[in-house]
Amino acid sequence: MTHFAPEKKDLKMAGAITQKVLLVDDEQDILELLKYNLEREGLKVFTASNGREAVKLAKAERPDLIVLDIMMPGMDGVEVCNHLRTLPEFKQTLITFLTARGEDYSQIAGFDAGADDYITKPVKPKVFVSKVKALLKRSSATLTDTHTIESNGITLDMEQVVVRKDDVEIRLPKKEFELLALLMSKPGKVFKRDEIYAHIWGDGLFVGDRTIDVHIRKLREKIGDDRIGTAKGIGYKFEA
Repeated sequence: MTHFAPEKKDLKMAGAITQKVLLVDDEQDILELLKYNLEREGLKVFTASNGREAVKLAKAERPDLIVLDIMMPGMDGVEVCNHLRTLPEFKQTLITFLTARGEDYSQIAGFDAGADDYITKPVKPKVFVSKVKALLKRSSATLTDTHTIESNGITLDMEQVVVRKDDVEIRLPKKEFELLALLMSKPGKVFKRDEIYAHIWGDGLFVGDRTIDVHIRKLREKIGDDRIGTAKGIGYKFEA
């Protein structure tokens, strides 16, 4: 087990704590290090060392962001995410995974379970804090449009955060909904990959190259392959 020594700096008093983060990892030293650095930014941090404890804490505290290690004994991170996504109160909660470098299968499994993103371990505390802040910034940005977008048999209700395909309601995870909303905002327009990253994940967040591709694949499975086109080497568009 790798041990980290937190930097010795005074805690920042950032006023009232308004955002909560739940950290879940079976390595106690990692939990302590990440919690220490997040609390310095004025965040309220809860920790759990296993999946069952994480579910219990999530229900009790209703965090804004849940950071889940995937590889845990008993109930692993993917199982936790799957379970939480079945509960109405966690449909839109931001969930990101901690995955070991090179574990592509874990990242894909995480997205399939309903995760919004992933952070690769090992990660430096400053980088981790930067990514968490970027995620929270995106999650705190509410949808201000209350109109309905309709195109090619798809209706997107911005107010209720609901998608209908040929009058059948489809519930999408937060990032998939935001991605579809972006593409449908200008049907026929090719959105470049970096443009999609900036709109959906924010300029300050570093995500893997496969992030967009996985989300596009999941959207196509739900609304139909023919509705999202690919501009090879450039980006994606919603077919009008």
